[in-house]
Amino acid sequence: MASDDQLAADLLARAEYGRVATSMRALPLLASARHIVDDGRVLLRMSRGHGHHRACAGSVVAYGADNLDTARPGERRWSVQIVGACAEHEPTAAQWERFGPVPTRTDGEPWDVVHLLIEPQFWSVRSDDVALEHPFAHIP
Repeated sequence: MASDDQLAADLLARAEYGRVATSMRALPLLASARHIVDDGRVLLRMSRGHGHHRACAGSVVAYGADNLDTARPGERRWSVQIVGACAEHEPTAAQWERFGPVPTRTDGEPWDVVHLLIEPQFWSVRSDDVALEHPFAHIP
């Protein structure tokens, strides 16, 4: 993994939730998801109840997360975006544990968990500090 890609993976691992973007019935779809980064891949946990996983699996998706609303004073704000092929995934026991507890309900309905795997083909990082010599070299 290239160093910029590794930085993106490291930053993405700091956030627990993000948003996946794809299309559903030729219309844009943006859905939130819990994620973990595992060996350069991004695993998502979503509720099967909304059907968003069907639009993602078998497609190329974009996924992004950031610290824009959680950065402390003096900490650089950053956002990470990945683009890659997405497929349903059966997580290992260790991956299940890293995800943490499964919610019990979403929008009043029982949570029916589904996991997806994104194989990133493209990683990008944006930081609010444009004055750095290398824009990502000093992100804490």
